[in-house]
Amino acid sequence: MDKEKRMLNAILETIEDGIYVIDNNYTLEYMNSRMTELFGEGTGEKCHRVLNNSDTLCPWCRAPEVFKGNRLYWELYVPKADKTFALTELPLRNPDESVSKLSILRDITERKQREAKLAASEERYQNLFEHVGVGVYISSKEGRFLDANQTFINMMGYASKEELLNIDITRDLYVHPSDRRKFQEMIERDGRVIDYEVEFKRKDGTPITVLLTSHVRYDHQGNVLGYEGITVDQTERYMMEKKLREAYDLMNKIIQSSPSPIMAADLKGNIFIWNRAAEETLGYPASETIGKMHITKIYSEGLAHKIMKMIRSPEHGGVGLLRSHPMLYVRRDGKVIDGSLSAAMIYDDDGNEVATVGSFIDMTERIEMERALQNTQEQLLQSEKLAAMGRLTSQIAHELNNPLFGIMNTLELLKTEIPPENKRRKLLDMSLSETERLAEMLRKMLSFSKPDEEEKGSVNINTIIDELLMLHDKQLRENSIKSKSELAEDMPEIYASRNQMRQVFLNMISNARDAMPEGGTLTFKKWHKKNTVYIEITDTGQGIEEENINRIFDSFFTTKDTVKGVGLGLSVCYGFIKDHGGDIKVKSRSGEGTTFIISLPVYEAPAEEQENEPEETVSTK
Repeated sequence: MDKEKRMLNAILETIEDGIYVIDNNYTLEYMNSRMTELFGEGTGEKCHRVLNNSDTLCPWCRAPEVFKGNRLYWELYVPKADKTFALTELPLRNPDESVSKLSILRDITERKQREAKLAASEERYQNLFEHVGVGVYISSKEGRFLDANQTFINMMGYASKEELLNIDITRDLYVHPSDRRKFQEMIERDGRVIDYEVEFKRKDGTPITVLLTSHVRYDHQGNVLGYEGITVDQTERYMMEKKLREAYDLMNKIIQSSPSPIMAADLKGNIFIWNRAAEETLGYPASETIGKMHITKIYSEGLAHKIMKMIRSPEHGGVGLLRSHPMLYVRRDGKVIDGSLSAAMIYDDDGNEVATVGSFIDMTERIEMERALQNTQEQLLQSEKLAAMGRLTSQIAHELNNPLFGIMNTLELLKTEIPPENKRRKLLDMSLSETERLAEMLRKMLSFSKPDEEEKGSVNINTIIDELLMLHDKQLRENSIKSKSELAEDMPEIYASRNQMRQVFLNMISNARDAMPEGGTLTFKKWHKKNTVYIEITDTGQGIEEENINRIFDSFFTTKDTVKGVGLGLSVCYGFIKDHGGDIKVKSRSGEGTTFIISLPVYEAPAEEQENEPEETVSTK
């Protein structure tokens, strides 16, 4: 008996589980070595003191149930040992019929930790599975979905997971069933498929392009069970690419349609943009410039580097900008073109310089127009001077003619009183001859002061004014002057000299510009009443002093501070208008601008022209 007891005790001591026995008074009757290792020696003490350092029963104690004959199996975390145990508790009936409790504690702490980690991992996996921004699926080899996340369900347009799991993948998912077979061949051959682009169809049949990345699922024998992977909807990417293509196409059309030459080059000077206007203006086709020609070829030597310095400088429009810089360009045929360059630096997202883009305006036509305008102004000034000379000559001739003819008459009378043979008669003849020569000179001077009249004809006032305003447009804008023309569409024509009318209105525009040194508005209004055409010219300039209002049409009168003419402009205009049967009136107040109103008779065709008009020209209104 003792031998058996010792053997039993030896067995209990070798067991890795903690074993202890308490009586119905909760006193520890036995503790094996593992139990002692965990809680310390406590035989003969109250179990709650040893297990929980407590003077009262442990809060988890279920001993009363065991004392009643129940067997218990449960898990328990014991703070003192900081471990979790699988607890088996059995009733032991003693020879005296009393009942003790046998408890076996198996340490399952590591298992619990693994289970907790696994649960956490599964939870993270499930969260990732459900909330990842791409579609995730698990499918069988036979073509059924076993699981799918909500993103994939939404992507394919199904109302629920159950609905998706019931579809046939080959028939209901793939737009082209052959793509399913191709996918299976690739994934079973390589074990995985990465970024396989394929067309799926949504529940409503709408095609959707996706990128498919998957791997094979095997059983323990290496047989293919199915596939799992992710799908990425490419619709948004394709939409973005489409928008980018459309934006690029629009930008390219804008660049190509621009009337101004546009070009761009990288920092090495290699051209990568060259629009049609650049082709036409400089003579180089895009096929010979883009990626083939260096930007310095269109500039004179050293100028390209100078331009780069100006773009990087803050002095020409700000760092990275160059605004309206006059330039000379060299065409393919060697011809030099006057132009104005505007350029900018192109930066990447990090602010690094990557390229330059430039646009220039061919100024050749404008420069020619300015030259024409300058010539016209010089001609106007010359006309004023000639008119002044003519008027002065006319006044002198008229003043000298009367006394000169009196002298001639007196000399003729003296001839009758002096015989021809008298020596004084010869002196008298010489005096009369010189007087007659002087009279002839005065006649020629009068002829010069009244030159042949300009050829007149039917003239459209609207056309003349429009041409002059267009000619003066740049000059007016440079002086901050806005021009407005309010035309009457049904304006009749007048009978006039086109050149003289041009001189009249050119002088009016010139005077208005000088009257608005700080800028302003120049307005032309035209209308007609009955047989008269009216042209109203209004500026917002300095105006005319009241004491000068009645003198502005006098020859040699001027109110300008500096000598810009000879004071005959308005006098000449007045003469031209009067010669055409018209009139000029002026309204002005100092500081409030000036208005000239010119009236001219409407052109009336000669009777012969009216009789010869073809019948179809007669109005049928």
